[in-house]
Amino acid sequence: MKLLPIFTICLFCAISCAKTPQDTPTPPTSNPNTPDPDPVAFGTPFAGVPATSDVAMYEVNLRAFSLSGTFKGVEARLDSIKALGINVLWLMPIHPIGVVKNAGQLGSPYSVKNYKEVNTEYGALEDLQSLVTAAHNRNMAVIIDWVANHTAWDNPWITAHPDWYTKDANGNIIIPAGTNWADVADLDFSNALLRKFMINAMKYWVLKANIDGFRCDYADGVPADFWKQAIDSLKTIPNRKYILLAEGSMNTQFTAGFEMNYSWSFYDQLRNIYRNNLATSGLFTVNTNDYAAVPSGVAKLRYSTNHDQSAWDDSPVVLYNGQAGAINAFVLSATIGGVPLIYNGQEVGRPDKTPFFSKSPINWNLNPGTYAAYKRIMAFRQSSNALKQGTVQVLSDASNVVAFKRVYQSEEVLVLVNTKNSTTNYTLSGGIANTNWKNALDNSSVALGTAISLQPYQYLLLKK
Repeated sequence: MKLLPIFTICLFCAISCAKTPQDTPTPPTSNPNTPDPDPVAFGTPFAGVPATSDVAMYEVNLRAFSLSGTFKGVEARLDSIKALGINVLWLMPIHPIGVVKNAGQLGSPYSVKNYKEVNTEYGALEDLQSLVTAAHNRNMAVIIDWVANHTAWDNPWITAHPDWYTKDANGNIIIPAGTNWADVADLDFSNALLRKFMINAMKYWVLKANIDGFRCDYADGVPADFWKQAIDSLKTIPNRKYILLAEGSMNTQFTAGFEMNYSWSFYDQLRNIYRNNLATSGLFTVNTNDYAAVPSGVAKLRYSTNHDQSAWDDSPVVLYNGQAGAINAFVLSATIGGVPLIYNGQEVGRPDKTPFFSKSPINWNLNPGTYAAYKRIMAFRQSSNALKQGTVQVLSDASNVVAFKRVYQSEEVLVLVNTKNSTTNYTLSGGIANTNWKNALDNSSVALGTAISLQPYQYLLLKK
């Protein structure tokens, strides 16, 4: 989630004042005080869920991914996603969207009207099941976005259980504190029954659609002890291994059972290197700080864009000064450490913002050379234990060049990235002068002397 622009808030007000009778929340059909029994499981639990260090994640904005904006539209392009070395598919929220105080043209997917239904805009439950099955057949796990912190104002819980929501001194249900998210109502996790219903809904999708985990939205806004309760409960389902990503930055999320959370500071530093001419050394500082006090085996999500950045900041092509700069920045997000993320459209260099409150289909015929570059970079990343698990040896704190080695057992990888749109002459040090390597992307021989001239936005991925 992200703070919305002022014009959106005004739209909220206008829509709220013009509510129609059909905007009235519908009452729940099941017992409002007892969670429904778990459904019969669909399909067979996926045995190929990757280890955290092996994860390569791809985020799908359903409204942008295809002309149809549907699950079927995603299924039709699974092979092109798989070809990028992807093994985890993240679907943005799949649920019906609230109408009351709706935001934007079609509403925010993060305003959930019903936790146990599929948004018919995207298709039917059977279409989601087909997509998950097709992904599993290609050895890709599937996770869905889970919005636990708040609901839409026309979620049936509002009428059935107003006591599940946070209220002000006058007894009015409020939006999440410190935000301008006017289209959602804040949930109060001090309520034990709310917790049971929320966990029951999470288990529903594991069983009903055979998904492999969750990306949990605004995880910092939900108590860590709830996340532990939920994850512990999910793990009671037999024969399941999960991908669990928290959109948050708290170490307590790892204690609760998440395997990954966000590195917002990495993105901020990366963007400012290209936009505001910051020194490249800040990336190493962020990397060290990110992993200084976390348990072993967990990871930070690293990205040069995602749905928030591409919607509100700008496209990678704009943020990183062109196609070459965007690829250059992605190299850093995929090699310094952590789990790499590709957001749909960046791999073909989409030049425009990608909204998720409205439809804006991606033109997949754009920039085939950009797609080929992402494919080569990710193929090497996924083949290299050094890039996935190796220690980072910093070779430079130069203002223009990022230079480091990743070392894992006998494998060494050398990364040299010129972050500027101008030729940079870089003096080789740290034991890499006068050494011989192979270019990891084309297997050509590379003999390094005592200095190297790097062309604008040139990057080298070298291996022994």
